[in-house]
Amino acid sequence: MARTISFAQHSQAGRARRSKSMLLPIPHAVANDLALQVHLALAALRRGGSGDDARALLHAHVLAQSIAEAGYGAFEPESVRAADAALIACFERGNTGGGWQLDDAGFEALAQLVTVYDRQLHSAPLWALTEASERLERMGAADVNARAIRKSA
Repeated sequence: MARTISFAQHSQAGRARRSKSMLLPIPHAVANDLALQVHLALAALRRGGSGDDARALLHAHVLAQSIAEAGYGAFEPESVRAADAALIACFERGNTGGGWQLDDAGFEALAQLVTVYDRQLHSAPLWALTEASERLERMGAADVNARAIRKSA
């Protein structure tokens, strides 16, 4: 009688299953939830939002560019520059008491970015999203370390 091999006993099989899941897009409901957060942040900044809304769009901007570099989605250099300028202007206004708001051109630039990011969330494999997220976390950790060094100096 042939003996079956239990997958639970072999870590190699578990890694293979995890590897296969990394090749698939995230579940549709999860992608919708993530995209909705960014769409809501964009809508809030159109009428006057918060620093959290601006940070959500900044994170989406970084993630979308990283995912595009992995081969999922594309950005024209002009649209990246326009989104950069819109975010910088929003942060400058917000940090100086002028309100967390986007002008019409900034809204349009970031709307294009959010549209691409939305598509990426629904189509890019989990590994691309994971690598982009890890890159964002490393950037955040580097920023925290730089601030700590400046404070101690």
